[in-house]
Formats: sequence, structure tokens, C-alpha cells
Amino acid sequence: MMKVLITGFDPFGQDTINPAFQAVKNLPDAINDAQIIKVEIPTVFANGAKIVKEHIDKHHPDIVICVGQAGGYAGIALEKVAINFAEARIADNEGNQPSDTSIIKDAPAAYFTNLPLKAMLQNIRQHKLPAFISYSAGTFVCNDVMYRLLHDINTQYPHIRGGFIHVPFLPQQVIDRPNNTASMSQENITQALYYAIEACLNNEQDISYNSNTGALN
Repeated sequence: MMKVLITGFDPFGQDTINPAFQAVKNLPDAINDAQIIKVEIPTVFANGAKIVKEHIDKHHPDIVICVGQAGGYAGIALEKVAINFAEARIADNEGNQPSDTSIIKDAPAAYFTNLPLKAMLQNIRQHKLPAFISYSAGTFVCNDVMYRLLHDINTQYPHIRGGFIHVPFLPQQVIDRPNNTASMSQENITQALYYAIEACLNNEQDISYNSNTGALN
């Protein structure tokens, strides 16, 4: 049986809820006969990625997808690249606030995901949910986790496919935020993650798909 490890962050900043793990924990325990392993990780530089690695070594998954919150996004963001750079606008949950520093010294400047992003995008959109491919995972803990995961895949786990997905605020998170701040229901976020995982399981190689026109190239 294939295994998919999917992680979501705990709440951070002013929020008492994080849509990432709220959606992750509501996924079924199996998709397409693959076991879905759901883990909450801390919003802490280095430590979040450490927990991911511990569960990789424990469960030996075929696919690893980390999920985080991107406040203000109106759809699901499938991240293409992580950069070897940390610049924290706010402190993480342990008070760390790195600035203008490398995540891993002497490691590559960036890593690209090996998940089939276009197949994932197509499957989410075909189920009438908004999604797009993003080319920046930011410079906070989300990027830190994605970069460290891809570094581990490239140096230790070449058989694993892994990457990162950003999800919008939940509706209850935008009540006291500026008007027109985008949000998405927990149900829709969970459905989008389901379709993303489904596409990963069905597509070992990515498809040729035009994300602008929605057509196969």
C-alpha cells in the first residue's frame, strides 16, 4: 500500500485556528487505496521540518505534502519552488525571527518540487474549486519546511515525491480583517487537498496542461 504523509501547521500569530491542519485532519484515512498519514507540525523554524523528517523515517511514505496558511489568497496555491532564504516578518511560535539568512548553509539556492503540479491543478479545477501554481512560497516557516523537505528528498530520499500547498483563510478568520479579505470554507479546502492527493497518486509523471487556458497542451 502506498503511503501519503500530509502535514498542517498549528495556529500562529493572532489566529487561534489554522486552516491547514483543520483541513488535513478532515481528510479520509485512505485515498485510492493509499494510506493517508495526518500530522500537525509547529509553526517554528527548523522544528517544523524536523517533525516532518521524523515522520518520514517512521512511516516511510511515498509522497509528502506539507500544507500551510497563506492569508489573503482566494484559492489553493500549489508551490513550485522553495528558496534557501529566511526573512521573517513576524516571530514564529517560539519567538524566532530570522532575517536575511540561509536556511541551510552551503546548500543550493532553491529546489523545485517533484510533485505533478499541473495534474493536481487540473484535478482541483475540474471539481470546481479555485487553484493556481505559485512560484513563491514566501520566506517564513512554510518556505523553511518546504526547502528542508526538498533538501532531504534530494540528499536522502530520492524515491519520495514531495512539496507544499498553501491554503486560504477560513471565513471566521477574516471577520476582523479588512473588507474583501479572501477566504474559503474548511470543507472546500479539504476537498481541494483530496483532489491534489488523488492527482499525485494517479500521475507519477506530470501532465502537459496550460494553467492559463485550462487545456491540455
